[in-house]
Amino acid sequence: MEKSNKIAVIGAGIVGLCNALQLQQQGYQVTLFDKHGVGEQCSKGNAGHFATEQVFPLADKSLLPKLPKMLLDSMSPLRIDWRYFVKAMPWFTKFCHNMLSSKYQRHTQALKVLNKDAINAYARLLEDSFEEHVTLSGSLLTFEHGNLTEIRTLQNKFLKEGIKVELLNQDEVQALEPQLSIRIKYALLFTEVGHTTDPFQLSLCVYNKFVSLRGQFVQQQVTDICQANGTWKMTAQQTEHGEFDKIIVCTGAWSKRLCKQLGYQVPIEAERGYHNMLSTHVLSRPVASAERQFIMTPMNSGLRLAGTVEFAGLEAPPMYERAAYLLAHAKNMLKDFDEVQQGEHWMGPRPSLPDSLPVICEAPNHPNIIFSFGHQHLGLTQAAINSELVANLVAKQPSAFDISPYSITRFQ
Repeated sequence: MEKSNKIAVIGAGIVGLCNALQLQQQGYQVTLFDKHGVGEQCSKGNAGHFATEQVFPLADKSLLPKLPKMLLDSMSPLRIDWRYFVKAMPWFTKFCHNMLSSKYQRHTQALKVLNKDAINAYARLLEDSFEEHVTLSGSLLTFEHGNLTEIRTLQNKFLKEGIKVELLNQDEVQALEPQLSIRIKYALLFTEVGHTTDPFQLSLCVYNKFVSLRGQFVQQQVTDICQANGTWKMTAQQTEHGEFDKIIVCTGAWSKRLCKQLGYQVPIEAERGYHNMLSTHVLSRPVASAERQFIMTPMNSGLRLAGTVEFAGLEAPPMYERAAYLLAHAKNMLKDFDEVQQGEHWMGPRPSLPDSLPVICEAPNHPNIIFSFGHQHLGLTQAAINSELVANLVAKQPSAFDISPYSITRFQ
């Protein structure tokens, strides 16, 4: 039987889609809103990697001495548009503050808890469609340098956090992925992570399940939220929608505007990522490069090269040279790749907060509004486990673990 609660989910990226399906499965009447359509933006062009091994915050003090060289290198994984730098300075100041050891350790634990059951949460949400969209063959982090002591130190850092990872030598790497270049001396094999061979089709799968349960979708931009007679109404393209008992805000990099309207400050930045989609099939699992800071993921339509970090705001046009140079990196990483031509280029804005943690909480001053955004590089990874936490908030039930680290109050 349907529950009486009517819920609006704003944002139809993978996080919003998983929230909408989870709540619809639990008997709520859910309406999903997004002006871009279903699974667009980052959910369409991401690396497709369920990166549960990524438990370490991006705000790492070891990054500081590397920054000058990175900013001066045109092929660096990091670019900051000088015209946007002043506007982004408050975010970078907070980012550096989060490098303090106490904060770094606390945020590592918060990420680890979210990632621990993330893939199992997809199995619960997708049910019989899980194996079609999630491949569990692990992933590689490769090293072209031969500093074995440094690599073992990194391996032990992961092992200390409970991440299962094996150290492979050059022969073992070649046996696992024969098309990788022999310049790769070592690799770390993460055995309990996975990937999807098409992130967009995964989004559509979640959406189709949602619709099959009589969930509703409105392709409009929500511009205003207001409370009336104990329920919530929203304005989208000058049309009023309501009356909703609860609203879930899942608007990714665009979350600042709606939060500000409700009286909350959120230091969220669009951390723009790029991909280069090649029509070739040479790998069997995601392969990342420690030195080059990008990832190659095998997909149904070919090989996706993804990565880079660019701060230029939400409105600046894409700088597709960022996607093009990923091919040069791939040619150094793979055998017989010299003749491969540029593929399809894409850009999407990751929603990043300076402490690398998402916002998952009930709005402090609005008990029937729930925030669910800011998953930075881990939106795909954490979407399903996020949906279970949101469902607990909606039902006012306790979560399986403490979610206070993800509260928006840390920024107020």
